[in-house]
Parts: sequence; structure tokens; C-alpha cells
Amino acid sequence: MLDASRRTALGVLAVCFTLGLAGRGLGETFVVFLLPLAQSFGWDRAAVASIYSVAMLGNGLAGPFVGRLFDRSGPRTVYLTGLILMGAALSLAPHAEALWQFQLCLGLAMGIATTCLGNVPNSALVARWFKTRLAGAMSLVYSAFGVGILTLVPLAQYLNQTLGWRGAYQWLGGAVLVAALPIALLPWRRIQAGRADLAPRVGAGHGVEGLTVAHALRHSGFWGLFAVFWFTSVGMFTIVVQVVAYLVEIGFPPMQAAAAWGFSGILLPLGMLAVGWLDGVIGRRASVLFAYGVTMLGMVLLWLLGHFPNVWLLGAFIVCFGGTLGSRGPLISAIAMRLFQGGDVATIFGMITIASGLGAALGSWISGLLHDWTGSYDAGIAFALVNIVCGVLPFLLVPALKR
Repeated sequence: MLDASRRTALGVLAVCFTLGLAGRGLGETFVVFLLPLAQSFGWDRAAVASIYSVAMLGNGLAGPFVGRLFDRSGPRTVYLTGLILMGAALSLAPHAEALWQFQLCLGLAMGIATTCLGNVPNSALVARWFKTRLAGAMSLVYSAFGVGILTLVPLAQYLNQTLGWRGAYQWLGGAVLVAALPIALLPWRRIQAGRADLAPRVGAGHGVEGLTVAHALRHSGFWGLFAVFWFTSVGMFTIVVQVVAYLVEIGFPPMQAAAAWGFSGILLPLGMLAVGWLDGVIGRRASVLFAYGVTMLGMVLLWLLGHFPNVWLLGAFIVCFGGTLGSRGPLISAIAMRLFQGGDVATIFGMITIASGLGAALGSWISGLLHDWTGSYDAGIAFALVNIVCGVLPFLLVPALKR
């Protein structure tokens, strides 16, 4: 029979999983509403897509502020802020008429809300309850992102078809606001306390366990992880934003291309859990390097598809690239929690994740630019591959990440 501490730890895992599922899943429902918004207002695709770009920027830039709020006010404040902000944003969207209004509510507000429900607070909270199995716990929480996309995007599509995009947004917004009440009533004093032997140690000074923000900024591990997030996001989003169009242009039917890429939503949580399990078998650094290697293989397969299009190469690409799409995230988060544990850990991790949001925005933009300049996708694939290689280098060169 489980003791009280272990039951609470599992409960924390369930709460973080559920909030991560809601945050990422609802954020990604925008893909369902892109075409209805373009048709309703007569905007071109670039204008409508700018709403999502603003959300990505907001998600990245909000990291340090959300982390600071977590460190100073606790998870209850952070999660309720995210739920209320997201519920309000979704509820206000049906009343928006101008592009800037959508960029404000579905862009900036949704981006900040997603951060409040995502990696920064979840990683910091889970680290208070797990030690030897931290990477596995992180993998489970991160897998909620894929599950959220798989469940909430189809739900949004169903609501859009039955209620229209305005009714769908009103329904989703109301559901999020209602969900905030049971979250507010959870025993947060116990939840945020953590296990006694893993309680955050504030003001530990210059030691690795308890670095302040000022000390972290002078720590090689901070800039190593910043580079990892930056280059990895640039490389991955250079591919992600163009992959369906690429598959269609090389001869695959649109539905087959979309379905193939959609299958990566199933592989995403499986890949995270698999790499998390591998961490316990071959070690953290080896697991991270393995995941990067499989991603690089996927990019090479994508390039080969352009010259030899067939379903076997397509399937291999989806397994390699889609299966490792977010697989490094839990392990990298676990590394950050180990390096910077203490009273400012969430703030420090939030500062590191700035690189992820900005890198994703840059990669998405560069992918289109390279295609326009060259008339093909080869330059974009090569650019993505170079960035993924750069994302590996800190694990080979930075002393704090080599251990």
C-alpha cells in the first residue's frame, strides 16, 4: 500500500499532466480555426498565422516571469493565473473584429497562459517530489502535450463544425473557467511543500544546489542549456512548419500527408516515455545524444523523400523525426532542475526557455524565407540539420552538461 508521501507525489504528477494537456492542447487548437478566421475576415494566411507567431513569442518571453511568480507565490497562483487568462482569452475571441485583437487574445494572452500551465511550473513542481525517477516523471508530464493535441484538437474541430468558430471558442473558454474552481480547491499547501528530502533550499549561496539568478547567469550550464534550447527549436520548427506542404509538393496526396504528420502526435508521447526509460538504462547524456542522432536520421530521410518519394521512407521519417520531436525536453528539464535546484529554480528555468520560444519563431520564419529564395526545401532541411548538430555540441563541450 502506498504511503501518504507517495500518493501525494502521484497526485502531483496527475495534476501537472492534466494542466499540461489542457495548456498545450488548447493552444494548438488554433490550427483548426486558421481557415475559418481567414474566410470570415478575408485575411491572407500570413496575417492569420501571425496570431500563432505572437503566441509562440509570448510563450517564450513569459518564461522568466512565470518562473519568478512560481518561486515567490507558489504553483496555485501560477496555475490559476494561466487558467483564468486562457479562459478569458478564448471567451473574448468570438467578440474580436480586428487582427490586433486576435493577436492580443489568441496570441499574447494564450501564449502567456500556456507558459503558466506548461514546462516551467510543471518541471519545478515535479522536481520537488521525484529524485531518482525524475527523468521518467518529467517524460510522463511532457507526454501530456501530445495527448492534448490528440484529444483537444479533434474536439475543437467537432465544436467548430457544429457551433461555428465563435460558438466553439465560447464553449472552450467557459469550460476552462469552470475548471479553474476545482484546481483552486486542491490542497496546495501540501502540494507545494514537496518531499522533505527534496524541499527547495533557498539562498544556498555559491553552491551548485541553490544558485541564485545572478550566479546562474555566470554558470556554464545555464548558457549551455540556453544554446541547446535555441538551436534545437530553430532546427525543429524549420521542419515542422513546412513538412505537410513539402510532402504534398513531392507528390503525396494532401490527406495522406496530413494524416502521416498527424500520426506524430501519437508518437510524441511514446518517444518521450521511451527516451525517459532509456535514461535509466544507458544514462542521461547518452540518452540525449541518442535522441538527437535519431532526429538527424529523420532529417536525412526527409531529404531522401524529395528525391525518392515512397511510403516506406515516409514512414521511417515519421517514426524517427516525429518520435523524437519532444523527446529531449524531459531530460533537459531534469538536467536544469539538478543544476539549479533551490529557491530560484523556476525563474532560472524560465529564463532558459526564452531561447525555445524565440528559436521556434525564428525557425518558422527562416523556413519560409529559404523556400522563397531557393524555390525548394533542400536549403531549409540543411539549415535545420546544422542547427540540430549545434544543439548537440553543448553536451559534448560544456563541462556541466558532460557529467
